[in-house]
Amino acid sequence: MSDEGRHGGRQRPPARGRNDRHRSVQRPSERARRTDPARLTAYTAMREVAQGAYANLVLPTLLREKRVHGRDAAFATELVYGATRMSGLYDAVAARAADRPVDKIDPRVLDTIRLGAHQLLGMRVPTHAAVDETVALARQVNGAGASGFVNAVMRRISERSLEEWLEVVTAAAGDPVEALAIRTSHPLWVTKALRAALIGHGRATAATVEAELGRLLESDNAAPRVSLAARPGLATVAELVDAGAAASTTSPVGAVLPEGDPGAIPAIREGRAAVQDEGSQLVALGIASAEVGQDAITSERWLDLCAGPGGKAGLLASIAVQRRIPFVANEVNETRTTLVRQTLTAATAAAHAAGSTIEVRHGDGREIGEASPAAYSRILIDAPCTGLGALRRRPEARWRRSPKDVATLSGLQRELLASGIDATVPGGVIAYATCSPHLNETRFVVQDVLKKRDDVELVDARSLFVDAEGAVLPELGDGPYVQLWPHVHGTDAMFFALLRKR
Repeated sequence: MSDEGRHGGRQRPPARGRNDRHRSVQRPSERARRTDPARLTAYTAMREVAQGAYANLVLPTLLREKRVHGRDAAFATELVYGATRMSGLYDAVAARAADRPVDKIDPRVLDTIRLGAHQLLGMRVPTHAAVDETVALARQVNGAGASGFVNAVMRRISERSLEEWLEVVTAAAGDPVEALAIRTSHPLWVTKALRAALIGHGRATAATVEAELGRLLESDNAAPRVSLAARPGLATVAELVDAGAAASTTSPVGAVLPEGDPGAIPAIREGRAAVQDEGSQLVALGIASAEVGQDAITSERWLDLCAGPGGKAGLLASIAVQRRIPFVANEVNETRTTLVRQTLTAATAAAHAAGSTIEVRHGDGREIGEASPAAYSRILIDAPCTGLGALRRRPEARWRRSPKDVATLSGLQRELLASGIDATVPGGVIAYATCSPHLNETRFVVQDVLKKRDDVELVDARSLFVDAEGAVLPELGDGPYVQLWPHVHGTDAMFFALLRKR
C-alpha cells in the first residue's frame, strides 16, 4: 500500500497539478465526516495525556482496544509522541496561523491542530492528506463548527515549510538560547538548566556549549530505540537476539529491538527480561560491581531504596540471586510497590529455588536509615527527580515540570541520600542516581550531604561503566561522578555518584 493510501485515508479523485505543497480547498461540509482509526486513536491518547496520563502507558492500551496494528500503530505512535514533544513549537505556529494566542483556542481543538501540524511539518504525509484528514478528525471529535476553524488554520500552516515557520516564530526571540528553546520545542527554563548542566558536568565549555546544547536538545526529539535488558540467570542476550533483537554494544546485558512488540518476546512476558534504557542498565550493573570492604562482604545484603516501578530492581535482584545475596526492594508508593512485586516475580521464584530471599517493602525511604541502621552492604538510591534526562522517552514530561519541582525534589533527594548512608554498613557502598543532569539534583545534592558528614567518602565511579566488550565507556567526564548523555552515549542522561561508608 502506498504512503498516501496508508496515511492519507480514503481515496479521492485525482487533482490536476497536485503536489506536496497542495492545499485542500474543499469546504469542510464537502469532506468525509470521519477520519481513520489511527488518527482517532492518536487524538484520544492526546486527550488522556492532557488529563494527566502518560503517553507510554495509555497509548499501547488504546492501540489494543481500537485494534490498530502494524504500520498504522507506528503511525499513531509517531503522531502522539511527535505532536506532544513538539507542541511548544506547534503552538507558536498555530498562534500565528490562527491569529490568536493558543490559550484562546479550545484545548480539544488545539490537540487536533497539533496532530495536523505534526503531519505537515514533522512527517512525510502529503499536504492535502494531512489537511483533509485533520479537518475530518475535527468534524468527528470537535464538531462541525470547529472543523471550519481547523480547516482555516491548517491551510495557513501548509503555506510555509518547517524552516520558514522556524524563521517566523524565532524572529522575536530575545537571545540565541531562547531561539533554540523555541526551535527545539523545549521550555526555556529546561533549556537553560541543560545548558548549565553541560558546563557544570564538564561536557562543554563556554565556547562550545551552544553547539553541544543544540545536539542535546535535538536528541530529545529523536525517537529512542527500544532497549531490552536480559536479567542475569533468568535470560541471556542470545535469547533476545534469537527473538529478533540485536545485541547492544553499550550494555553487557542489553539488546535493541528494531521493530515489533517487545511484549511478544517470551522472556519479556515472563519477567526474565525487561524493556529498559541502557543507561539504567549500566547504573544497576555499576552498583552491583562496586568493591566493598571486608566487613560488608561478610554480611552482604542489598537494598534498592526507591525501587518503583522496578526496572533497576529487577536487574539487581537477578544478580543478587546469582550470588545468593538477600535483596530488598523498597517503594513508598503503594501502586508502584505492586509493580515492583510483579516485575520481581521471576527473580523471586529463582531466589526461592536457590535458597535466597527477595523482599518487597512498602515504606518511606527517608525512614530506613533510622529503622535499619548499618543493615545493608550495597544500596541503590534511584532518587525521584524531574526526569530531564529522559525527555525523548517521556514526551509530556518537559511540559509538566517547573523550576519549583527542582526545589521540592532536591530536598527529598538529600533526605534519601542521608538515610541511605545511615542504612549502610561500614565498608559498604551507596549509589546515588537520577535520570536528570540538572546540577541541583546531582552534584549539588551529593556535595551538600558530604559537607555534613565525615563517615562517607566519594569514590570515582567511571571504571564501573563498561560496555558489552568490557571496555570503559568513553566520555564519562572528569570524575568522580558519571554523567551519561543521549547525544553522546545513546542513553538517557543518567547521573551516578558512588559513595563508600568509612
